[in-house]
Amino acid sequence: MNARTLALPAPLANLRQSAASSWASLSPRDRRMATLAAVVVGAALLWWIGIQPALRTMREAPASLDRLDAELQQMQVLAAESRALRATPPIAQAQAVAALRAATARLGDKARIVVQGDRATITLTGADGESLRSLLTEARGSAHARPVEVQLVRSAKGLDGTLTLSLGGAT
Repeated sequence: MNARTLALPAPLANLRQSAASSWASLSPRDRRMATLAAVVVGAALLWWIGIQPALRTMREAPASLDRLDAELQQMQVLAAESRALRATPPIAQAQAVAALRAATARLGDKARIVVQGDRATITLTGADGESLRSLLTEARGSAHARPVEVQLVRSAKGLDGTLTLSLGGAT
């Protein structure tokens, strides 16, 4: 199908006819101005829609790639740590409880532990973030305990709440 055999709907045909007659009635100078305005608007649209986003992406790509590479390396470190932890042999539950009690005791009166079966619940009162991090690191490393549920709130004294840990060692 070519343009001459393609029939337009009546409203569009009328609009096309009206535009063609308006164009024909313009002076050559006005036609040039209208053409120039259309070219300027078209160039601006091409810049804003087609070229500027591509240039921005090219400009920001190296920083994004560096950030993603750093995230990938961090994830690989965490994956290697996870594989190493999975490869460690299980420990007896009594030994895990003793290690967890020792880690909790280092926090002094800021932490209490209650062990029930294969779960340990640690209640924190006014613990700081660094103490919590070291407690969780030691719990994971020496007691092979995993956090199952954490409910913490920040108070004026520090962190208050409970940690429920699963003791995944051998019985």
